[in-house]
Amino acid sequence: MKRILATAAALAVGFGATAAMAGDVTISVSGPFTGSLASFGVQLKTGAEAAVKDINAAGGINGSMVKVVYGDDACDPKQAVAVANKNAADKVSAVIGHFCSGSSIPASKVYEEAGIVQISAASTNPDFTDKGGWNVHRVCGRDDAQGRVAGAFLAKKYAGKAIAILHDKSAYGKGLADQTKMAANAAGLTEAMYEAINPGEKDYTAVVSKLKEAKVEAVYLGGYHPEGGLIQRQMREQGLNAQLIMGDSVNTKEFWAITGDSGEGMLFTFAPDPQKFPEAKAVVDGIKASGGNPEGYTLYSYAAIQSWAAAAKATGGFDSHKIAEWLRAGNELNTVIGKIKMDKKGDIIDPVYVFYAWSKGEYAETMTP
Repeated sequence: MKRILATAAALAVGFGATAAMAGDVTISVSGPFTGSLASFGVQLKTGAEAAVKDINAAGGINGSMVKVVYGDDACDPKQAVAVANKNAADKVSAVIGHFCSGSSIPASKVYEEAGIVQISAASTNPDFTDKGGWNVHRVCGRDDAQGRVAGAFLAKKYAGKAIAILHDKSAYGKGLADQTKMAANAAGLTEAMYEAINPGEKDYTAVVSKLKEAKVEAVYLGGYHPEGGLIQRQMREQGLNAQLIMGDSVNTKEFWAITGDSGEGMLFTFAPDPQKFPEAKAVVDGIKASGGNPEGYTLYSYAAIQSWAAAAKATGGFDSHKIAEWLRAGNELNTVIGKIKMDKKGDIIDPVYVFYAWSKGEYAETMTP
């Protein structure tokens, strides 16, 4: 996922952590801690803090306690490279991140050269691993898998009807929209409208007017919750009752804060909710007890650190090349998001996607599609 933020702070790099003691091992959690996607940074940090706390309470890894620093890329690719260079200069042992694909992809080149293993909790663009080096991994699925699910649903539900496919021009948004379009087209459905939107705007009524003119019954948007929330609300304000469908970037309560009741029934795809998994219960309870929310990518951040820790223990050290080789050998990882294995590119094998629906300010898995 990625977003370009044209702000004066776009090139600022923010890190925060207690200086590591001798013998400690330091990892960086990098993602959007400021900007319009900062709610996802909260998810990453909540999961990371819980994981590091639990690892250290159990004695650490290979005799070392784990310390974590945070790099703020604001989901801007230039800032992500600045964060990556800071991580490399600081010689962190691993990077958990970045969040947005448009940040993870350029940052990965810095880490590859610096010899640092990278595990993203959320970057879904196929290019991250398809064109990545030896060091890239993710514990989430890819846009081609997610797009197949959304495209098949659109083709079946809206056969012979008008739909629109929109995207926000980002690596994540356009990539996911194109994968969904490809799957829908292959299943026999051709969209009535395919168009890019400008991210960061506050008024999408011109776009909504085009949607009304095309008489669409469903809108697929590849992008993030700020734009999705506005389009959903403004469609309803203009009397357009088309179904809005999006990807995994809508699993934050901020979506409903934008839409209010007009968000009722909005659909998005994501992996099955790990909060319901037995192996996640203790972690979920702990996060809630500390005042945190284990929603969205929180447990994926936890699982990314678990995966790195398992590989470090198995290889008896913190050598990134050995850790990457072990992860890509298909070894089973027991994580809070279930048992996973990675292939030779660093992707998880056989990812699953389901639909979620928003209702009364909450989102939950739905059987409707």
